Amino acid sequence: MSISDVFGYESQNLRKLADKVAAAGFFVVVPDFFYGDPYNLDNPQFDRESWHKAHSKEKGCEDAKPAFCWGGNVAVKLAKSNDIKADVILHPGQLKDEDIHEIKVHTAILGAEIDRVSPPELMKQFGEILSVKLIALVKIFPGVAHGWTMRYNAEDESAVKSAEEAHLDMLNWFTKYVK
Repeated sequence: MSISDVFGYESQNLRKLADKVAAAGFFVVVPDFFYGDPYNLDNPQFDRESWHKAHSKEKGCEDAKPAFCWGGNVAVKLAKSNDIKADVILHPGQLKDEDIHEIKVHTAILGAEIDRVSPPELMKQFGEILSVKLIALVKIFPGVAHGWTMRYNAEDESAVKSAEEAHLDMLNWFTKYVK
């Protein structure tokens, strides 16, 4: 299993999650899908549009096939293929109904209550679409915002608790449908 985040493979919370997944008995890799060019909001000259063009979903999907993860959009793209057994999408990106209709594997969506990119109502709608043909889970975490499972403040007890609960849900899902 591969775990990735747009802010780069060196993210401390990303590494913690990879260690949790590995401790549960999964083989885990944390590749640098961005080839030394992570999303960088600290740089005032960071050009989001250019970055997204250079790191397209299509390229991410091809790069991720050997490792099987690159974020919500690519996870969904892979779930449309026969390349994976199950899928967990943590704080999804900009997905559409047509993306969800094409998913072929049991899928869990773990979303944030505060998320303009993927609001809870939309995640629930996706769950209804999925549950017609697959085993699906949609769980919305209260009081958290998009990205909470990776970019939480380790000093914030509530944030850590929500992230750890989502990590456990992810591990349980994979244990049930992959192992």
